[in-house]
Amino acid sequence: MTTWRAPEIDRSHEPLVADERTMLDGWLDYHRDTLLHKCAGLTAEQLRTASVEPSGLSLLGLVLHMTDVERSWFRQRSAGQDLPDLFDYSTDNDADFHAAAGADAEAAFAAFTAEVEAARAVAEGRSLDETFTLTRGDGTRTFSLRWVYVHMIEEYARHNGHADLIRERIDGVTGE
Repeated sequence: MTTWRAPEIDRSHEPLVADERTMLDGWLDYHRDTLLHKCAGLTAEQLRTASVEPSGLSLLGLVLHMTDVERSWFRQRSAGQDLPDLFDYSTDNDADFHAAAGADAEAAFAAFTAEVEAARAVAEGRSLDETFTLTRGDGTRTFSLRWVYVHMIEEYARHNGHADLIRERIDGVTGE
């Protein structure tokens, strides 16, 4: 029986000179690919390896989290699609991260890829100035699609820093 490993990724590179939309799409894709690059070649067990006690943060947890973040910001919020949440946050604010312990890694990677494709599809052709309103615990606020792109780039950049450290802990691999 062959052991599943996270697939190798041909990471895209961010554009150096481009219009705003191409730049935002390019940087977001670069960070999406970077997360997958940090996971490449690892087994499901390795992907579940926690960063450092007491944290349970793992690479698989990051993939699950970013799958949910892609869905929530692009499809549920920005595009207003009525989709179920991927995780039950009613009793656990970190349900996405904690789900890694029992998650099927191959299925999680497939879900991530599908969610990224769906996010691209709903954003394609829409103006960066298009807005939506969201009511949360901190009140009602209006967001633009541009804000979503910038937020997603920031979210990936932060978590890719975590991924760097977790990958180094697992097998010593470092690098960009």
